[in-house]
Amino acid sequence: MAPRANWKGFLRLSLVTCPVALYPATSDTEKVSFNQINRKTGHRIKYAKVDADTGEEVANEDIMKGYKIDTDTYIEVSKDELDDIALESTRTIEIDEFVPRSDIDSRYVIRPYYLVPDGKVGHDAFAVIRETIRSMDKVAIGRVVLTNREHIVALEPLDKGLMGTLLRYPYEVRSEKEYFEDIQDVKITKDMLDLAKHIVEQKSGSFEPDQFEDRYEQALIDLINQKRNGLGTTPKAAPKTAGNVINLMDALKRSLASEKQPAPAAAKKGKKPKKAATGQREMLLPISGGGKRAAKETAKEAPKKAEKPVRSAARTKKAG
Repeated sequence: MAPRANWKGFLRLSLVTCPVALYPATSDTEKVSFNQINRKTGHRIKYAKVDADTGEEVANEDIMKGYKIDTDTYIEVSKDELDDIALESTRTIEIDEFVPRSDIDSRYVIRPYYLVPDGKVGHDAFAVIRETIRSMDKVAIGRVVLTNREHIVALEPLDKGLMGTLLRYPYEVRSEKEYFEDIQDVKITKDMLDLAKHIVEQKSGSFEPDQFEDRYEQALIDLINQKRNGLGTTPKAAPKTAGNVINLMDALKRSLASEKQPAPAAAKKGKKPKKAATGQREMLLPISGGGKRAAKETAKEAPKKAEKPVRSAARTKKAG
């Protein structure tokens, strides 16, 4: 099922306009997520909106926004007042200018979106805008309102659609000077630089996202599967840390030597790319036992019960 559009409105380049929809290009919903539960009952924890002074729960219709100006003093702002200052970009992405892609500092990048025509009309106008941007080999800069705030958005062609990347405002980006001013100026010898370059050449390749595995996500899935099936868990041994580097040149030489060792079979050229990460629901195994009894089973006893899956205990169900 396709995700719901985050925004719908119009894309405009001068007098050329078309209806468009904005969809998130990334998702965190496939990651393993946890709920907070009561250790004593196994029930899920719920949060209520309460008055900080009276402790009484407050209904949604009685909640409004307030800007804090003192310890207990707020300037109240109503929804109607916020609607009154709504900007044109609430409904229209107006392309203001075109800039080279290299001009956009990566620190300003927030997140990507997909921009597509909305409905059956406007595809011609959308194609004209898309191909104009493509032919100029530049990025179109406009503005869009999401969650009541106006954002800068950079538009560039991606296949048949457009990718819109939200950008930060200058006041949101911290200057590097206050962080870098204490870094010492060090002179690097040509020999050291040459050795370092050789190491980089040994590690050079093309960026292939499918080759990367979220190892922590996989460890979470393995942990949950073990606990669901009554298998014991053992703490992982602490990784060995490298000793102090006394001689930088010696460390570079040893690094280069280690990189020249034959690559393991899994990393050899020609191996099929790793399958794209699967969602947590597909990765989690069926339950072979439940409740405290299952949690106490040893790894030797668990396979015997795996032949006949048993419905999980109420506590496991409530925690989900």
